Amino acid sequence: MKIIKLAQSLLHRHFWFVALFQALLISFSLVLAWLLRFDYSLPYRRMLLVALPVLILIRLAAIARFGLLHGWWKYTGLSDALDISKAVLLGSGAFILAIHYGLGLKGFPRSVYMLEPLLTASFLVGVRIFSRVLAESVRLDRASSKKVLLIGAGIAAQTAVREMKRLNCGYAALGYVDDDRSKHGLKIHGVPVVGNVKDIPLVIEQWPIDEVLIAVPSATGKQMQRFVEICEQANVKFRTMPALSDIISGRVRISEFRDVRVEDVLGRDPVKIDMDSVKREIRGHVVAVTGAAGSIGSELCRQILDYGPRELLCIDQNETGMFYLERELAARNTPTAVVSCVADIGDSERMLGLFKRHRPVAVFHAAAYKHVPMMEANVQTAVQNNVFGLLNFLDVVRDNGCQSLVLISSDKAVNPTSVMGATKRIGELIIASQPKEGLRCVSVRFGNVLFSSGSVVPVLQEQIRNSRPLTITHPEINRFFMTTSEAVSLVLQAFTIGNHGDTLVLDMGVPVRIVDLARTLIRLAGKTEQQVEIKFTGLREGEKLSEELFYSTEEVCATSFSKIKKASNHKQLNDLPVLLEELRNALYVDEAASIRDKIKKIVPEYSSPSRPDAHEFAAADHSEKWAAAVGD
Repeated sequence: MKIIKLAQSLLHRHFWFVALFQALLISFSLVLAWLLRFDYSLPYRRMLLVALPVLILIRLAAIARFGLLHGWWKYTGLSDALDISKAVLLGSGAFILAIHYGLGLKGFPRSVYMLEPLLTASFLVGVRIFSRVLAESVRLDRASSKKVLLIGAGIAAQTAVREMKRLNCGYAALGYVDDDRSKHGLKIHGVPVVGNVKDIPLVIEQWPIDEVLIAVPSATGKQMQRFVEICEQANVKFRTMPALSDIISGRVRISEFRDVRVEDVLGRDPVKIDMDSVKREIRGHVVAVTGAAGSIGSELCRQILDYGPRELLCIDQNETGMFYLERELAARNTPTAVVSCVADIGDSERMLGLFKRHRPVAVFHAAAYKHVPMMEANVQTAVQNNVFGLLNFLDVVRDNGCQSLVLISSDKAVNPTSVMGATKRIGELIIASQPKEGLRCVSVRFGNVLFSSGSVVPVLQEQIRNSRPLTITHPEINRFFMTTSEAVSLVLQAFTIGNHGDTLVLDMGVPVRIVDLARTLIRLAGKTEQQVEIKFTGLREGEKLSEELFYSTEEVCATSFSKIKKASNHKQLNDLPVLLEELRNALYVDEAASIRDKIKKIVPEYSSPSRPDAHEFAAADHSEKWAAAVGD
């Protein structure tokens, strides 16, 4: 082993050693060709000795010309063999000219001209293949403790197998399973395709498989659910390949397998947006994000940076969150100037100073209080921030030449049973009632975001880690879910297609029962439902059994993007300023009941039931209403 490592070190780091070694192979090839020509004797030795240094110089020059004077032979492939062939042909032509016209050796054996190149090419290719086989066999020995079966036998899986052989990544591939029957029985990179995906339990019984690697980076959520279920049936550990977008961007290697996450099995297909339209609106401009330290706000900052704004203004009153966001964005080394401002959007003077100085053309307003039970206990604060903070902020934005503002709303704004949801609905009404001159205002409504701060998934995961019972409010409670990245991508697309006053609604797919989500998290944690207790605690104040995306009075219309619909409400908003003023006056009374009464005057659908009511099953109508939208 030490000798192998020493030889590899010499090959990798010492140019002269590589050149000398190849010169010896060339010399041996010429001498062997001479011996074969003259029945294993060495006549005309003077001619041989004169030709040898000339051949070595010409061959090494040709080898250098094709970039073959490196020692990284463990990466040898077909391209190296082709380059060696080209170098040998080029060198042979030059050698013949040098012998005949340069040195005048007219009697040089013609058969040697043919034998020597064949031998030289064979030796140069052979030593490289031997070096690669030796290096990979050494790694395979070290990695043989973890034997894996790959789901998929496509390009991604094949690349992963090659990476496993080249790198000390701790895996040794024993086989593939693939639903393409034409691949069954093939050996790809020395690894056999042993059956269909459904055959995994049978393969596990027959082979010493330690782990299954899901090597299908383009798999949909439904496909991933199937893979996970089959692996669970086989009682085998499983991991998955990074997302295709992460591999393409270079953020991870294709062989960096990770645990399957809950977002992988949500059943949602990747979102493809019109990046050019987003880039046209953002590139070279100043863009502002409020609530920048939050889950949606921080992801907005990350994705907006990808589109090349001249300056990104990040605003949030959470000092600690802004500290970590600033560090993260600075590490990306983009040419965009990132300005971090610890400030409250309700502080009009501070906002006025910021917007006069930076002059953003587009604002994404994600600053709002969002936790339902917390806002039920702090009604005045919820209204002050989510409603009047927005009103004051709109004045600042409009007076400083901003062209577009996007308000982040919520599915809780539909038939709200909580103060938080009601304030979100009022925000939508405020946006829809803004004057059409100058500032383009758009609301974007969507459901729960996985892994947002304080959301259900991180809470359940923490309970699983700490071996505590999982607390769920109701066995039938369900929610719409999407990943943060997906939500923000659609928000950016909505920003480009929304007209003034629009309420745009993102396609949230099918609602997911929280208890089913909890069971998935239990399985992904490697535990069984018998090991983890699930407790039902009852609905909390302001909480609905099911959320909705549309009011029954709203007309759902298609947009130019299939995953975004427009909710048109023909409700007259002429009395909104008066009702808002009444609500503002109620804040000074500081009585929650009085504030709730004023909210209900603005949002008649608002109620605060102590038990599930007619709203609880309304989400079932969502898919039908979505599909019935114009243009679908």
